[in-house]
Amino acid sequence: MHILYVINSVEGGGAALPVPSIIDVLRAEGAEVTVAALTRRDGRAIAPIEATGVRLIVRDGGTKDHRAAFAWLDEQVRALRPTHLWTSLTRATLLGQIAGLRRRVPVVSWQHAAFLKPANRRLLRLQQRLSRLWVGDSESVTQLTHDRIGVPWSRLVCWPIFRADRDAPQATPWVPGETVRIGSLGRLHPVKGYDVLVDAVAMLGELPVDVRFEVRGEGEERAALESRIAHAGVRSRIFLPGYVDAPREWLAGQHLYVQPSRSEGLCVGVHEAMQAGLPVVASAVGEIPHSVTDPETGRTVSPGDAAALAAALRGVLVAPERLGAMGEASRERLFERFSPERFAEIGGEIVARMRAF
Repeated sequence: MHILYVINSVEGGGAALPVPSIIDVLRAEGAEVTVAALTRRDGRAIAPIEATGVRLIVRDGGTKDHRAAFAWLDEQVRALRPTHLWTSLTRATLLGQIAGLRRRVPVVSWQHAAFLKPANRRLLRLQQRLSRLWVGDSESVTQLTHDRIGVPWSRLVCWPIFRADRDAPQATPWVPGETVRIGSLGRLHPVKGYDVLVDAVAMLGELPVDVRFEVRGEGEERAALESRIAHAGVRSRIFLPGYVDAPREWLAGQHLYVQPSRSEGLCVGVHEAMQAGLPVVASAVGEIPHSVTDPETGRTVSPGDAAALAAALRGVLVAPERLGAMGEASRERLFERFSPERFAEIGGEIVARMRAF
Protein backbone atom coordinates (compact mmCIF):
# COMPACT_ATOMS: atom_id res chain seq x y z
CA MET A 1 0.00 0.00 0.00
CA HIS A 2 1.42 3.38 -1.08
CA ILE A 3 -0.63 6.37 0.06
CA LEU A 4 -0.19 9.76 -1.58
CA TYR A 5 -1.40 12.15 1.14
CA VAL A 6 -2.54 15.38 -0.58
CA ILE A 7 -2.83 18.52 1.55
CA ASN A 8 -3.66 22.11 0.67
CA SER A 9 -0.50 23.63 2.12
CA VAL A 10 2.28 23.26 4.66
CA GLU A 11 1.03 26.25 6.64
CA GLY A 12 1.44 26.01 10.40
CA GLY A 13 -1.69 25.24 12.39
CA GLY A 14 -5.07 23.85 11.42
CA ALA A 15 -5.29 20.55 9.59
CA ALA A 16 -1.53 20.33 8.95
CA LEU A 17 -0.64 19.97 12.65
CA PRO A 18 -1.99 16.41 13.10
CA VAL A 19 -0.45 15.12 9.86
CA PRO A 20 2.62 13.60 11.61
CA SER A 21 0.40 11.66 14.04
CA ILE A 22 -1.74 10.36 11.18
CA ILE A 23 1.36 9.37 9.21
CA ASP A 24 2.66 7.43 12.23
CA VAL A 25 -0.48 5.31 12.29
CA LEU A 26 -0.58 4.73 8.52
CA ARG A 27 3.04 3.60 8.50
CA ALA A 28 2.55 1.41 11.58
CA GLU A 29 -0.16 -0.36 9.58
CA GLY A 30 2.36 -1.11 6.82
CA ALA A 31 1.64 1.70 4.37
CA GLU A 32 4.27 3.71 2.55
CA VAL A 33 3.33 7.40 2.66
CA THR A 34 4.29 10.35 0.46
CA VAL A 35 2.92 13.83 1.24
CA ALA A 36 2.14 16.30 -1.55
CA ALA A 37 1.23 19.93 -0.76
CA LEU A 38 -0.50 22.07 -3.37
CA THR A 39 1.16 25.25 -2.11
CA ARG A 40 3.66 26.29 0.54
CA ARG A 41 2.20 29.32 2.37
CA ASP A 42 4.25 29.95 5.54
CA GLY A 43 5.92 26.52 5.45
CA ARG A 44 5.79 26.07 9.23
CA ALA A 45 4.46 22.51 8.90
CA ILE A 46 7.42 21.35 6.78
CA ALA A 47 9.78 20.52 9.65
CA PRO A 48 7.34 18.36 11.69
CA ILE A 49 6.20 16.49 8.58
CA GLU A 50 9.76 15.85 7.40
CA ALA A 51 10.68 14.73 10.93
CA THR A 52 8.46 11.66 10.37
CA GLY A 53 10.87 10.54 7.62
CA VAL A 54 8.31 10.61 4.82
CA ARG A 55 8.96 12.21 1.47
CA LEU A 56 7.35 15.66 1.21
CA ILE A 57 6.75 17.32 -2.17
CA VAL A 58 5.65 20.98 -2.18
CA ARG A 59 4.36 22.62 -5.36
CA ASP A 60 5.72 26.04 -6.31
CA GLY A 61 2.36 27.71 -6.83
CA GLY A 62 -0.45 29.72 -5.29
CA THR A 63 -3.91 29.13 -3.87
CA LYS A 64 -6.04 30.12 -6.87
CA ASP A 65 -4.26 28.52 -9.84
CA HIS A 66 -6.45 25.42 -9.81
CA ARG A 67 -5.70 24.25 -13.36
CA ALA A 68 -1.96 24.37 -12.76
CA ALA A 69 -2.40 22.69 -9.37
CA PHE A 70 -4.41 19.88 -10.92
CA ALA A 71 -1.87 19.34 -13.70
CA TRP A 72 0.90 19.12 -11.08
CA LEU A 73 -1.05 16.71 -8.89
CA ASP A 74 -2.04 14.55 -11.84
CA GLU A 75 1.64 14.28 -12.80
CA GLN A 76 2.57 13.26 -9.24
CA VAL A 77 -0.06 10.51 -9.33
CA ARG A 78 1.17 9.32 -12.72
CA ALA A 79 4.82 9.31 -11.65
CA LEU A 80 4.46 7.91 -8.12
CA ARG A 81 1.74 5.37 -8.95
CA PRO A 82 0.18 5.29 -5.46
CA THR A 83 -2.35 2.62 -4.56
CA HIS A 84 -4.50 5.18 -2.71
CA LEU A 85 -4.99 8.95 -2.57
CA TRP A 86 -5.69 10.49 0.83
CA THR A 87 -6.94 14.08 0.59
CA SER A 88 -7.35 16.81 3.19
CA LEU A 89 -9.46 19.99 2.97
CA THR A 90 -11.59 21.19 0.07
CA ARG A 91 -9.09 22.13 -2.64
CA ALA A 92 -6.96 19.02 -2.19
CA THR A 93 -10.08 16.86 -2.08
CA LEU A 94 -11.73 18.26 -5.21
CA LEU A 95 -8.53 18.05 -7.26
CA GLY A 96 -7.55 14.71 -5.75
CA GLN A 97 -10.92 13.20 -6.59
CA ILE A 98 -10.53 14.15 -10.26
CA ALA A 99 -6.95 12.88 -10.38
CA GLY A 100 -8.06 9.64 -8.73
CA LEU A 101 -10.83 9.19 -11.28
CA ARG A 102 -8.48 9.92 -14.16
CA ARG A 103 -5.74 7.57 -12.90
CA ARG A 104 -8.10 4.95 -11.43
CA VAL A 105 -6.78 5.34 -7.90
CA PRO A 106 -9.24 5.06 -4.97
CA VAL A 107 -9.61 8.19 -2.87
CA VAL A 108 -10.12 8.63 0.89
CA SER A 109 -11.03 12.18 1.94
CA TRP A 110 -10.68 13.99 5.24
CA GLN A 111 -13.31 16.53 6.16
CA HIS A 112 -12.10 19.08 8.72
CA ALA A 113 -14.17 22.20 8.26
CA ALA A 114 -17.43 22.92 10.05
CA PHE A 115 -17.95 25.93 7.76
CA LEU A 116 -17.87 25.58 3.98
CA LYS A 117 -18.29 28.33 1.42
CA PRO A 118 -21.55 27.72 -0.50
CA ALA A 119 -19.71 27.06 -3.78
CA ASN A 120 -17.38 24.55 -2.13
CA ARG A 121 -20.27 22.81 -0.46
CA ARG A 122 -22.04 22.41 -3.80
CA LEU A 123 -18.90 21.05 -5.47
CA LEU A 124 -18.20 18.59 -2.66
CA ARG A 125 -21.81 17.38 -2.82
CA LEU A 126 -21.53 16.89 -6.58
CA GLN A 127 -18.27 14.96 -6.27
CA GLN A 128 -18.78 13.14 -2.96
CA ARG A 129 -19.22 9.79 -4.73
CA LEU A 130 -15.68 10.06 -6.10
CA SER A 131 -14.26 9.32 -2.64
CA ARG A 132 -14.58 5.70 -1.58
CA LEU A 133 -14.41 6.70 2.08
CA TRP A 134 -14.85 9.97 3.99
CA VAL A 135 -13.26 10.63 7.37
CA GLY A 136 -14.62 13.27 9.74
CA ASP A 137 -12.05 14.73 12.11
CA SER A 138 -14.53 14.93 15.01
CA GLU A 139 -18.05 13.86 15.93
CA SER A 140 -19.45 17.25 14.97
CA VAL A 141 -17.72 17.41 11.56
CA THR A 142 -18.66 13.80 10.79
CA GLN A 143 -22.32 14.65 11.33
CA LEU A 144 -22.01 17.79 9.19
CA THR A 145 -20.33 15.78 6.42
CA HIS A 146 -23.36 13.52 6.32
CA ASP A 147 -25.88 16.38 6.54
CA ARG A 148 -24.29 18.98 4.27
CA ILE A 149 -22.29 16.99 1.72
CA GLY A 150 -24.68 14.05 1.60
CA VAL A 151 -22.14 11.31 2.33
CA PRO A 152 -23.98 8.13 3.38
CA TRP A 153 -23.03 6.59 6.71
CA SER A 154 -21.79 3.48 4.90
CA ARG A 155 -18.90 5.57 3.47
CA LEU A 156 -18.28 7.78 6.47
CA VAL A 157 -16.21 7.23 9.61
CA CYS A 158 -15.09 9.44 12.48
CA TRP A 159 -11.39 9.61 13.31
CA PRO A 160 -10.76 12.47 15.75
CA ILE A 161 -7.49 14.05 14.67
CA PHE A 162 -6.23 14.74 18.17
CA ARG A 163 -3.87 12.14 19.67
CA ALA A 164 -3.29 12.89 23.34
CA ASP A 165 0.34 12.90 24.48
CA ARG A 166 1.01 12.01 28.10
CA ASP A 167 4.48 13.59 27.88
CA ALA A 168 3.25 17.04 26.79
CA PRO A 169 4.47 19.96 28.94
CA GLN A 170 2.16 20.76 31.84
CA ALA A 171 0.99 24.15 33.07
CA THR A 172 1.84 25.36 36.56
CA PRO A 173 -1.23 26.42 38.57
CA TRP A 174 -1.71 30.11 39.34
CA VAL A 175 -0.46 31.30 42.71
CA PRO A 176 -1.56 34.45 44.57
CA GLY A 177 0.28 37.55 43.46
CA GLU A 178 0.73 36.38 39.86
CA THR A 179 -0.85 37.94 36.81
CA VAL A 180 -3.34 35.45 35.37
CA ARG A 181 -2.01 34.57 31.93
CA ILE A 182 -4.76 33.80 29.42
CA GLY A 183 -3.78 32.50 26.01
CA SER A 184 -5.25 31.65 22.64
CA LEU A 185 -3.79 30.04 19.51
CA GLY A 186 -5.24 30.90 16.12
CA ARG A 187 -5.10 32.78 12.85
CA LEU A 188 -6.02 36.45 13.01
CA HIS A 189 -9.07 35.81 10.88
CA PRO A 190 -12.75 36.74 11.37
CA VAL A 191 -13.78 33.10 11.88
CA LYS A 192 -11.63 32.97 15.05
CA GLY A 193 -13.67 35.73 16.68
CA TYR A 194 -10.83 37.74 18.19
CA ASP A 195 -12.80 40.93 17.63
CA VAL A 196 -15.36 39.45 20.03
CA LEU A 197 -12.60 38.74 22.53
CA VAL A 198 -11.42 42.36 22.38
CA ASP A 199 -14.96 43.56 23.10
CA ALA A 200 -15.32 41.04 25.93
CA VAL A 201 -12.05 42.17 27.54
CA ALA A 202 -13.32 45.74 27.40
CA MET A 203 -16.40 44.63 29.34
CA LEU A 204 -14.53 42.87 32.14
CA GLY A 205 -14.15 45.92 34.34
CA GLU A 206 -12.35 45.61 37.67
CA LEU A 207 -11.09 42.16 38.66
CA PRO A 208 -9.46 40.86 41.84
CA VAL A 209 -6.31 39.94 39.85
CA ASP A 210 -4.26 41.39 37.03
CA VAL A 211 -4.81 39.62 33.70
CA ARG A 212 -2.85 39.38 30.47
CA PHE A 213 -4.44 38.01 27.29
CA GLU A 214 -2.11 36.83 24.51
CA VAL A 215 -3.32 35.74 21.08
CA ARG A 216 -0.55 33.84 19.30
CA GLY A 217 -1.00 33.79 15.54
CA GLU A 218 -0.86 35.89 12.40
CA GLY A 219 -3.31 36.83 9.70
CA GLU A 220 -5.19 39.37 7.68
CA GLU A 221 -7.04 40.85 10.67
CA ARG A 222 -3.95 42.10 12.53
CA ALA A 223 -4.36 45.79 11.63
CA ALA A 224 -8.11 45.76 12.35
CA LEU A 225 -7.60 44.02 15.68
CA GLU A 226 -4.82 46.37 16.76
CA SER A 227 -7.09 49.31 15.95
CA ARG A 228 -9.97 47.71 17.87
CA ILE A 229 -7.73 47.10 20.90
CA ALA A 230 -6.62 50.73 20.92
CA HIS A 231 -10.16 52.06 20.48
CA ALA A 232 -11.47 49.82 23.29
CA GLY A 233 -8.74 51.02 25.65
CA VAL A 234 -7.44 47.53 26.50
CA ARG A 235 -3.82 47.78 25.34
CA SER A 236 -2.69 46.93 28.87
CA ARG A 237 -4.65 43.66 28.87
CA ILE A 238 -4.58 42.08 25.41
CA PHE A 239 -1.55 41.51 23.19
CA LEU A 240 -0.85 40.11 19.71
CA PRO A 241 2.81 38.92 19.83
CA GLY A 242 2.58 36.88 16.63
CA TYR A 243 3.07 33.23 15.77
CA VAL A 244 4.62 30.97 18.41
CA ASP A 245 7.12 28.31 17.28
CA ALA A 246 6.69 26.08 20.34
CA PRO A 247 2.95 26.13 21.14
CA ARG A 248 3.03 23.32 23.69
CA GLU A 249 5.71 25.00 25.75
CA TRP A 250 3.92 28.32 25.49
CA LEU A 251 0.62 26.78 26.63
CA ALA A 252 2.40 25.35 29.66
CA GLY A 253 3.14 28.96 30.68
CA GLN A 254 -0.54 29.97 30.74
CA HIS A 255 -3.21 29.67 33.45
CA LEU A 256 -6.35 29.76 31.28
CA TYR A 257 -7.18 29.29 27.60
CA VAL A 258 -9.81 31.22 25.60
CA GLN A 259 -11.22 30.41 22.14
CA PRO A 260 -13.87 32.88 20.90
CA SER A 261 -14.36 31.27 17.46
CA ARG A 262 -17.44 31.74 15.34
CA SER A 263 -16.88 28.32 13.73
CA GLU A 264 -14.62 25.33 14.38
CA GLY A 265 -14.18 21.71 13.47
CA LEU A 266 -12.27 19.81 16.13
CA CYS A 267 -10.19 22.87 17.18
CA VAL A 268 -6.71 21.58 17.90
CA GLY A 269 -5.82 24.64 20.00
CA VAL A 270 -8.50 23.95 22.62
CA HIS A 271 -7.45 20.32 22.92
CA GLU A 272 -3.76 21.18 23.14
CA ALA A 273 -4.67 23.55 25.98
CA MET A 274 -6.64 20.84 27.80
CA GLN A 275 -3.71 18.47 27.34
CA ALA A 276 -1.47 21.07 29.03
CA GLY A 277 -3.84 21.11 32.00
CA LEU A 278 -5.61 24.40 31.30
CA PRO A 279 -9.27 25.21 31.88
CA VAL A 280 -10.97 26.59 28.76
CA VAL A 281 -13.47 29.38 28.11
CA ALA A 282 -14.72 29.04 24.53
CA SER A 283 -17.53 29.35 22.03
CA ALA A 284 -19.83 26.35 21.87
CA VAL A 285 -18.96 25.48 18.27
CA GLY A 286 -17.70 22.34 16.56
CA GLU A 287 -16.28 19.74 18.89
CA ILE A 288 -15.61 22.19 21.72
CA PRO A 289 -18.87 21.68 23.69
CA HIS A 290 -18.29 17.91 23.54
CA SER A 291 -14.94 18.35 25.29
CA VAL A 292 -15.34 21.40 27.52
CA THR A 293 -17.86 20.59 30.25
CA ASP A 294 -19.31 23.29 32.50
CA PRO A 295 -18.28 23.96 35.21
CA GLU A 296 -15.65 21.26 35.76
CA THR A 297 -13.29 22.07 32.89
CA GLY A 298 -14.31 25.59 31.89
CA ARG A 299 -17.18 27.50 30.31
CA THR A 300 -18.81 27.58 26.88
CA VAL A 301 -20.85 30.46 25.43
CA SER A 302 -22.73 31.25 22.25
CA PRO A 303 -20.44 32.36 19.40
CA GLY A 304 -20.29 36.08 18.68
CA ASP A 305 -21.69 37.08 22.09
CA ALA A 306 -19.11 39.39 23.70
CA ALA A 307 -21.23 39.98 26.82
CA ALA A 308 -21.59 36.25 27.45
CA LEU A 309 -17.87 35.71 26.88
CA ALA A 310 -17.05 38.51 29.33
CA ALA A 311 -19.40 37.01 31.92
CA ALA A 312 -17.83 33.55 31.53
CA LEU A 313 -14.32 34.96 31.86
CA ARG A 314 -15.29 37.01 34.89
CA GLY A 315 -16.89 33.92 36.44
CA VAL A 316 -13.59 32.04 36.50
CA LEU A 317 -11.33 35.04 37.16
CA VAL A 318 -13.09 36.04 40.37
CA ALA A 319 -11.79 32.80 41.88
CA PRO A 320 -8.42 32.18 40.19
CA GLU A 321 -7.41 29.74 42.94
CA ARG A 322 -9.78 27.25 41.31
CA LEU A 323 -8.03 27.33 37.93
CA GLY A 324 -5.55 24.59 38.87
CA ALA A 325 -8.24 22.07 39.82
CA MET A 326 -10.23 22.95 36.72
CA GLY A 327 -7.11 22.40 34.63
CA GLU A 328 -6.58 18.94 36.13
CA ALA A 329 -10.17 18.02 35.31
CA SER A 330 -9.67 19.40 31.80
CA ARG A 331 -6.67 17.15 31.20
CA GLU A 332 -8.51 14.08 32.55
CA ARG A 333 -11.42 14.83 30.20
CA LEU A 334 -9.02 15.14 27.26
CA PHE A 335 -7.49 11.71 27.84
CA GLU A 336 -10.92 10.13 28.27
CA ARG A 337 -11.82 11.25 24.76
CA PHE A 338 -8.54 11.17 22.82
CA SER A 339 -6.24 8.49 24.16
CA PRO A 340 -3.31 7.49 21.91
CA GLU A 341 -4.51 3.88 22.03
CA ARG A 342 -7.92 4.76 20.63
CA PHE A 343 -6.32 7.00 17.99
CA ALA A 344 -4.22 4.09 16.71
CA GLU A 345 -7.14 1.65 16.86
CA ILE A 346 -9.41 3.79 14.68
CA GLY A 347 -6.61 4.45 12.19
CA GLY A 348 -5.97 0.72 11.90
CA GLU A 349 -9.64 0.07 11.20
CA ILE A 350 -9.60 2.65 8.40
CA VAL A 351 -6.49 1.16 6.79
CA ALA A 352 -8.14 -2.28 6.88
CA ARG A 353 -11.10 -0.85 4.96
CA MET A 354 -8.77 0.75 2.44
CA ARG A 355 -7.04 -2.56 1.74
CA ALA A 356 -10.39 -3.96 0.69
CA PHE A 357 -10.96 -1.34 -2.04
